Amino acid sequence: MKRLLLPLLALCLLLPAFGCTTVYKAAVDERSIGTQTDDEVMTTEIKAEFLQDDLIKYMDFDAAVYNGHAYVLGEYESQAQVTRAMQIARSVDGVRALTTYMLPKKDDDTCGTSDNLLIFGKVKSALIGDGDVHATNVNTKVVQCNVVLLGIVSSQAEINRAIAHAKDVEGVRSVQSFLTTAR
Repeated sequence: MKRLLLPLLALCLLLPAFGCTTVYKAAVDERSIGTQTDDEVMTTEIKAEFLQDDLIKYMDFDAAVYNGHAYVLGEYESQAQVTRAMQIARSVDGVRALTTYMLPKKDDDTCGTSDNLLIFGKVKSALIGDGDVHATNVNTKVVQCNVVLLGIVSSQAEINRAIAHAKDVEGVRSVQSFLTTAR
């Protein structure tokens, strides 16, 4: 019994450090646990392929998958990067559809990494502060001060509230919503 108790105790102590938000997120997610797992596996595969690819600059691209629908976002220096990112996403087993949000990289852009991070923080804070929005279901990305919202929420009203919060943040150039409802 003691041999079983020690690993269980260690798991209980480590869970708060690594998994509480994951457990909560899984509980409020509109997808089944199986679908969440499948989507996370596909997302991880796409990101791993991005990391290993010589043409893709990993820090410039991101991906997420919801119900087998892959979303690839980021900044590109050449059309070849866009094409390659799309090929990678489509090649992952289980991906049934692909949507991209890609902007050409600008050397003289007035929106830098710190601006993107500030906007991200303000949007997430507004979503978390709204009791009518499950903020963990809204995946927020910022590309060149443009907010991209991804995920599956419970209603059109929740989508509208999330978009409104993003639009209200100072410095946001535009808001692109790929949020969908579970119904």
